Amino acid sequence: MTTQQIIELYRPAIIQIATQTSTGTGFYLKEFNLIATNEHVVGQNAEVTIAGRLFEKRIARVWYTDKKHDLAFLQPPEDVALAEVRLGNYAQVHDGEVVVAIGHPYGLNYTATQGVISKVDRVRDGVKYIQIDAAINPGNSGGPLVNKQGEIIGVNSFIIRGGDNLGFALPVSYLREALELYQSHRGEPSTRCHSCNYLVVPSNIDATRYCPFCGTEVKLPMPPERERKPVGIAKTVEAILEDLGKDVKLARDGANNWSVKEGAAKIKINYNPENYFVAGDAYLCQLPADTTRIKPLYQFLLSENFKLDGLVLSCTKQNIVLSCIMYDLDMTRENGADMFRQLFQKADYYDSLLEKEFGCQELLEE
Repeated sequence: MTTQQIIELYRPAIIQIATQTSTGTGFYLKEFNLIATNEHVVGQNAEVTIAGRLFEKRIARVWYTDKKHDLAFLQPPEDVALAEVRLGNYAQVHDGEVVVAIGHPYGLNYTATQGVISKVDRVRDGVKYIQIDAAINPGNSGGPLVNKQGEIIGVNSFIIRGGDNLGFALPVSYLREALELYQSHRGEPSTRCHSCNYLVVPSNIDATRYCPFCGTEVKLPMPPERERKPVGIAKTVEAILEDLGKDVKLARDGANNWSVKEGAAKIKINYNPENYFVAGDAYLCQLPADTTRIKPLYQFLLSENFKLDGLVLSCTKQNIVLSCIMYDLDMTRENGADMFRQLFQKADYYDSLLEKEFGCQELLEE
């Protein structure tokens, strides 16, 4: 298969995953009806946010974690027919083989990088890994490593910082072993002991904290009695979103990033602790296809900016964006809610107006 054919095959099966502190990639396995990803992507969370090409953001339960092999399994959406992809045979993987790593690096949807296998059996901390020269970046974690036959031969796991495209994927043999181990405990929260590989479930955990086989302390992916709350400005932003009727869990896009929809407009909120500003950007629509309408559109945007208080209309490449910004020390729950309320209301208003009056095109989304 060509790289393009592999991308098209996997695009409907690739899942974006986000928590309060991280983002990553997962992939759906129809054979087991589970989403596979890295354990470090889900962290200590029993629930994460997932999204895919065929479905909007939603909450997914974490059922299985395995810290030693860096694996986790999630509940897939029940109302969506996701693509079927196949697991390959690790025994047939060899050095020099061409592979494709698929994921969401830095939030860029469905990115694929091609490379070759440098070494099949690279051992690290007692676990075999496939060393590859295909670029694996933050956000790629948990995505599939695919051979030219379109089969999954590994799970993209980590890189060596400072290395020149030194990426490592967990072999598919470990993944299949974990999937088969969990099959008889479907629907139960479970974790694999990182000391003895025993599968710990609620019915056999010792004193709610320890592996019954070797006594190592373990943690099941169970929802906490009290949800871990953000602190600082992130706490303020999430309180504002709740005040405005948004589902905070679904809004989370990793550390200090949130995204919501208002009408057809997609709104991204970001807090950058390095420059101390909270910014909201509502992506409205794209420039009109009729170039004769672009000049009057620009004139309209400039005239509207004179009227707007605390908001700015601008063009970023082909996109028309409505933005707001506030210094973190100035933001309170009250004035922040006023600012974002105005952003949400105006975003929906301008999105409809620009398409109707100037022929602006719908925003392209992946």
